Amino acid sequence: MTNKSTTTYLLALDQGTSSSRSIVFDDRGRIVAQAQLELPQIYPQPGWVEHDPLEIWRTQIATARQALEQAGLQAGDIRALGITNQRETAVLWNRRTGKPVHHAIVWQDRRAEPLCAELRSQGHEATIQAKTGLRVDAYFSATKLRWLLDNVPGARAAADAGELAFGTVDSWLIWQLTGGKVHVTDVSNAARTMLFNVHTNDWDDDLLGLLRIPRSLLPRVQPSSSDFGTTDSALLGGGIAIGGVAGDQQSALFGQACFSAGMAKNTYGTGCFLLMHTGHSFQTSSNGLLTTSAAQATARPEYAMEGSVFVGGAVVQWLRDGLRAISSSSEVQSLAESVPDSGGVMMVPAFTGLGAPYWKPEARGTITGLTRGTTIAHIARASLESIAYQSAALLQAMSRDAVAAGGAPVSELRVDGGACVNDLLMQFQADLLGIPVVRPEVVETTALGAAYLAGLSCGVYRGTEELSALWRAQRRFLPTLGSARAQALMAQWEHAVAQATLPQ
Repeated sequence: MTNKSTTTYLLALDQGTSSSRSIVFDDRGRIVAQAQLELPQIYPQPGWVEHDPLEIWRTQIATARQALEQAGLQAGDIRALGITNQRETAVLWNRRTGKPVHHAIVWQDRRAEPLCAELRSQGHEATIQAKTGLRVDAYFSATKLRWLLDNVPGARAAADAGELAFGTVDSWLIWQLTGGKVHVTDVSNAARTMLFNVHTNDWDDDLLGLLRIPRSLLPRVQPSSSDFGTTDSALLGGGIAIGGVAGDQQSALFGQACFSAGMAKNTYGTGCFLLMHTGHSFQTSSNGLLTTSAAQATARPEYAMEGSVFVGGAVVQWLRDGLRAISSSSEVQSLAESVPDSGGVMMVPAFTGLGAPYWKPEARGTITGLTRGTTIAHIARASLESIAYQSAALLQAMSRDAVAAGGAPVSELRVDGGACVNDLLMQFQADLLGIPVVRPEVVETTALGAAYLAGLSCGVYRGTEELSALWRAQRRFLPTLGSARAQALMAQWEHAVAQATLPQ
């Protein structure tokens, strides 16, 4: 039993694509209490995905109150608060009223693809990638913001008059938490906008000019572990210092104690996100990956290579809600295990195109290898395995980049996120990769990273060495397939991907 009088507590707000969560951690990184609420998804038309920013705020503050109540703690018992969030999602609001001018445009949304195609055809991609580490894609915030300015009545004029504020979800939450006093973001979120120069750690005037975005819209950028203000005391029964902010994937890299070059993690959530730390070295990928700012505790830039799978755990939601093959997500493992393998079925869940390393926005979901003997169990297993195939393609690309830069291939993969509790999936991942897949004791590493960043800023932790010592493995999945068989399976996967990317 923890002694509340001698234990230090940290609160993490984890605002994700499908839910808002709050978790209270103790200073050893152990979960004390948590609360979660689902976030409604809005699909105005095919390829468009939105959230109501007021629902984001309502669900997030409600879970924070629930977590504190469940832990039996007051605001005064919390040393600091950290925020981690779905990245790239664009929110635009009125500075005076605090009200959004439109729904948030979610990272999955593809409406800005025509503008991206225009930027690419005009030859801007190389410059944008050199400055930001990103490819020109509708995934990132800049073209979403440009769409809002061009399509919401009055938005362009209001922005030019300095009346509007833009932010990713972290900035929106900080604005709300501080009663509109603080408009700020951290480097890891800023790095996902396609407007941020990751070499100078500042907004890039050339990119702002290219995209016709007024600088006055943008939040101030700080290191991920720093002073982001204090919560309005009316919200949680007292003011709490906001000491850590990081985009969800960089936060998970931090929570997994991947602090040095060559360490990698994969988060299995709605999408899958594989990041490898590259230290202070900015590396441009030759294999379709992104370079991004890692969460950092100082002003000195730190980087990571990243690959994103747009549809990871969401394929299980599709089995439940689209095919109605299962009534709850927890049933998928037993259904998949009811057959020894996928029976040659390959599922490519390109519902919103394919992300890294393919970057095929025109791709669409495809199931290949069907026979009269195929059952829903085979499709369920192929759907689950598609998460591992996409992640394996990413890690192989990442290892090629690492070797080309004079480093070594990734030697183990640390895993987290909701789907990493699926033993069948993790074992198959290890088999495809041929390296150990390691699941930590605390799989909520996204929230843990935010708590650690907050703890660092207020002196709970002395440095990252102390955080590395807190990391513990719960299970190691070792590969059981021979490399020839793993290569043959990956070749089958690449063949299936080719079918999904034929001209529509």
